[in-house]
Amino acid sequence: MTVQLGAFLRTTLPLGLDNLADYDSGRYHSLWLPDHFVSFWPDSIWTPEFTDLAVASPSPHRHLDALAVAGTVAALTKNTPISTLVVDTVRRHPVMLAQTALTLSHLSKGRFILGLGSGEVENVAPYGFDFRKPVGRMIEAVKVIKLLWESEGPVDFHGEFFQLEHARLDTEPYGGKFPPIYMAAGGPRTLKLLGQLGDGWFPGAIRSPEHYAEQLGIIHQAAKEAGRDPQAITPIFMCPAFIGDEAELDELLAAPLVKSYVLQIDAENLRSVGYEHPMGPGWKGIHDLDPAKLTRDVVIDMLAKTTPEMLKAWVPHGPPEKVAAYYKQYADAGARVIKILDYGGMAGMKYAARSAQRTREAEDALLKMCA
Repeated sequence: MTVQLGAFLRTTLPLGLDNLADYDSGRYHSLWLPDHFVSFWPDSIWTPEFTDLAVASPSPHRHLDALAVAGTVAALTKNTPISTLVVDTVRRHPVMLAQTALTLSHLSKGRFILGLGSGEVENVAPYGFDFRKPVGRMIEAVKVIKLLWESEGPVDFHGEFFQLEHARLDTEPYGGKFPPIYMAAGGPRTLKLLGQLGDGWFPGAIRSPEHYAEQLGIIHQAAKEAGRDPQAITPIFMCPAFIGDEAELDELLAAPLVKSYVLQIDAENLRSVGYEHPMGPGWKGIHDLDPAKLTRDVVIDMLAKTTPEMLKAWVPHGPPEKVAAYYKQYADAGARVIKILDYGGMAGMKYAARSAQRTREAEDALLKMCA
């Protein structure tokens, strides 16, 4: 099988562009830039009382604009494709996304990938964006983007969310090719949309390799029904891991920020591995997570109820070789680009300082397994 690695570039301050030469070396399939206003870590425990990371950075929410950063990365690299992970279609109008994606494609000489998603509460609700029917909005936005790219001359569009009257976008695509569109998809509607119109798949919460293969099958079937080649769609797998030696895992998993990763897990998914969610049976994971609203009392109660065993049941963990073996299962299930994302660095400065090296060791082990 052919498996390539994905790379991740933080868009928070301090912005780390020092590793761009490595990211552009040919080792990575693509470089992904998150697009957020805020991160997933609760404000109430981002303090020196709970983590020494708060000494290094006063806030976990110092995000820069991912599309602006993409322009800088395009100018500083020559080889590796650059993708947003992901821009949501709630905060960004599809007309602007269509134009910006073409702009970045020209700046990068055809290397820009438009990564799209339907949005998350933390990035939209506090700012007054309309978050009704986010999936329907995303479906319509993709159609608008494609319409503007592929039409000659002015177009009209009358949808539920977007209206175009004699609208045009005459900028030609770089090299005659429009930017690929990768989508964050996990439900039936978005998986079908991806099969019909998308070029790459950022999966949502995946319970098992079998679950991954099942969802990939839905995408492939939709592609066939649309007269497309299913193999032209790039299947990606990524999920957080806790990389650490067995002897230190208990210390790592006891760190408050690491334990708070449970907030990103859906209660139903946690129940599927035998645990009740500390936030209650209706907790929707990332879709319910607004870090500014999680008070100190709520978070402390959550920390008290979260055990290392609970985290181990859902999140891959252990030394680099063991973590690599976990991701290898998803390569066997059909993933062709894999990102190993070490959340063990959230255990504190000691772990953060070595996180990049441990991740690279896991990447090397995975590539060897898939050679």
